[in-house]
Amino acid sequence: MKRLPEIDRNKCNGCGLCVTVCACGALVIVDNVVTVVEIEQECQWCTNCELVCPAGAIACPFDIVFEQAQSERIENSR
Repeated sequence: MKRLPEIDRNKCNGCGLCVTVCACGALVIVDNVVTVVEIEQECQWCTNCELVCPAGAIACPFDIVFEQAQSERIENSR
């Protein structure tokens, strides 16, 4: 299942800034509110939509994984 930004429709003012910065085309304005649409490519979680939203209506929940750094520490400790 594709994970996409979460929209708080009660906060969205329909300005469309998020739509202009969405590189994967997952966001559109419908009835003056941003809506997430089904897309072919995976959202890359650039978080640009969340950053430009003046109403704070977009959340990009994701997990931060430090996999490479952790494996490097293990290698260096041997």
